[in-house]
Amino acid sequence: MSSDSTYLQMFSTLTAEGELRLELKEQPMPIPGENEVLIRIEATPINPSDHGVMFGWASMASASSSGSGAGTVLSAPVSEQGMAVMKARIGQSLAVGNEGAGTVVATGTSELAKSLDGKVVAAMGGGMYGQYRCVDASVCLPLLEGHTAKDGASSFVNPLTALCMIETMNLEGHTALVHTAAASNLGQMLNRICLDGGVDLVNIVRKDEQETLLREMGAKYVVNSSKDSFMADLTDAIHATGATLAFDATGGGTLASTILSAMEAAAARTPGAYSIYGSVKHKQVYLYGGLDTSPTTLNRGYGMAWGVGGWLLPNFLARVGQEVATRLRTRVATEMKTTFASHY
Repeated sequence: MSSDSTYLQMFSTLTAEGELRLELKEQPMPIPGENEVLIRIEATPINPSDHGVMFGWASMASASSSGSGAGTVLSAPVSEQGMAVMKARIGQSLAVGNEGAGTVVATGTSELAKSLDGKVVAAMGGGMYGQYRCVDASVCLPLLEGHTAKDGASSFVNPLTALCMIETMNLEGHTALVHTAAASNLGQMLNRICLDGGVDLVNIVRKDEQETLLREMGAKYVVNSSKDSFMADLTDAIHATGATLAFDATGGGTLASTILSAMEAAAARTPGAYSIYGSVKHKQVYLYGGLDTSPTTLNRGYGMAWGVGGWLLPNFLARVGQEVATRLRTRVATEMKTTFASHY
């Protein structure tokens, strides 16, 4: 039980015996340093990236719980393969929760920290699945008047990822995008951003209701991977938009390869000099999620001007620098209830 001097924090631990444990642990209440603030966490989302730390490769179908109340422990077995993949975290208790929002209840002595006293802020700093979180004041996003912690809880991972996809497109000289798992919260944000900015976006979904949702939101190009006409529909949409950049949330299987094949087929519709190396325009797919944990399979048939790579938000923000990050965060704060509204 937490008190004024302690608080509860969620941890995920992988034991050497092959068991993953998810539990609340009592922690000493932190005292903010000079440029730090103490946030009383009031809302925090669960993103796919949080799942990876919380559960890893554990067999959640075989999970069990023990204890009660704040002392409840969720346990799940981990296979030999899973233990090998997660070898680096054996014996470590990892604090979970990428982002969240709440009220600043204590601050350090710096002017920036003191300016946030009593304000509702969003923050991304890990360890957000707790009653309190002490972070550097510079990572806080003060919410506008009338915005609640729930409104701001998802202000970082999805909004900044969507915005940085557009930044990546511009930096690398592409003019249109393909996005998978496009009916997700992030996908809906990206659709709104593209509609607002006049960027053509090809949305890939796998259910009829997801297609309907996006079309009702104004999406022009939506293709359904569960339909027999998927490859033809995808090629048509890519040809119409000229998309040569894709962001794939699934990560595994053949979807990335299928997208590259459709890009090459679309390029072949434009007359030009023949080359045994395929079209000369570079085609790029970035894997930014792992919804499909199977191996990524590339059935090469799309020339030589292509690439598949990983893409991670923190790495991209580090690449573009603080000025760009500040510009993007300011837009998120301004459009929190419109472009970047999340639905739970």
